[in-house]
Amino acid sequence: MTTLSPIEQSAVEQVSSAPLLAQVQGWAAINSGTRNLTGVAAVGAQLANAFAALPGDVAMVDPAPVEAVDGNGVAQPLGHGRHLHVTVRPEAPVQILLTGHMDTVYPADHPFQAQRFLADGTLNGPGVADMKSGLALMLAALKAVEATPLAARIGYEVVINSDEETGSLSSAALLAGAARGKIAALTYEPALPDGTLAGARGGTGNFSIVVRGRSAHAGRNPEDGRNAIVAAADLAVRLSQIRGPSLAVNPAKIEGGGPNNVVPDLAILRVNFRPATSEDITRAQIHIDQIVAIVASKHDVHITVHGGFNRPPKPIDPGAAKLFDLVKTAGADLGLTIGWRATGGVCDGNNIAACGVPVVDTMGARGGAIHSLDEFLIVESLAERAALSAVTILRIAERGGL
Repeated sequence: MTTLSPIEQSAVEQVSSAPLLAQVQGWAAINSGTRNLTGVAAVGAQLANAFAALPGDVAMVDPAPVEAVDGNGVAQPLGHGRHLHVTVRPEAPVQILLTGHMDTVYPADHPFQAQRFLADGTLNGPGVADMKSGLALMLAALKAVEATPLAARIGYEVVINSDEETGSLSSAALLAGAARGKIAALTYEPALPDGTLAGARGGTGNFSIVVRGRSAHAGRNPEDGRNAIVAAADLAVRLSQIRGPSLAVNPAKIEGGGPNNVVPDLAILRVNFRPATSEDITRAQIHIDQIVAIVASKHDVHITVHGGFNRPPKPIDPGAAKLFDLVKTAGADLGLTIGWRATGGVCDGNNIAACGVPVVDTMGARGGAIHSLDEFLIVESLAERAALSAVTILRIAERGGL
């Protein structure tokens, strides 16, 4: 291990004594599935109380309005929990952003609600890796930084949103505002079990395409009908044909229809796109518009497109490469081997990078099998990754940048 500076060593010693596991278990014991607004509010209150230990302003921010298309093809308001926003030393010369999410993918009625230690010492439980552990070690790192004389050199904002698992639609504007003017960002999604970080990420877009036709008797006068299911199926086939090496297209579901003797007048196509580049988004949008027009004309139906590309692709540009190198060097000085690789997953790091801010978005604990009953946290990685964050932040403060 390379010798750390006395200030860095002091921060590492402080995080090693933080009650990280107890904090993770306490927060993970509360179900905070995105749609469980009561549970999200309960976790949000605990987080607000915990982050109040930092010397800044703590606020719970109301979610921005969001709509979703229901089974009747109508856009309805969709409720979300409030988001935690912390601001510390906005006047400092160096400003960074730290983000995480309080929601999980497990709704209140999901069978996966309890925690247990496995034979290998890992902790199995809902949200223990993704990402209650990330929130705990983020806070521990910031507390350690605040206890050093370098703290005065750096200011930061913390955003912990309540809707990351469903696309951050109600927190996108909050994230974009907090990213403004930042020299770097750290996001606390979990690292892989071996510590590998996510590098470049593709983007994503989700669409609900509502097709309205005309009902008629399937036997008496079918020619008077306009079959919305057939039109939606035509849409699905045509959209799937625009996929390519850097653009995945997944028509996932068609809703609608009714009795066998009635020509269906309503169908809703749910489709996901995964673009690797911003050019793929432009190309996909052009194709969507063209295909919708063709199908609407061919089947004599009315089509409305809801949704969009909510996570832009995240390439490794020169700024991101410098931040990754800084994290890698900090890891090496802590005795950790830090590598990264591209992934098809998406997160708030995509949105932050789109604001022009270098971001490493897997600064959380080591763990795996997220979004499943087998989700696990490698417990010893809590202090390890908190130390990595503390040293990284201190070096940004000391250098005055990357």
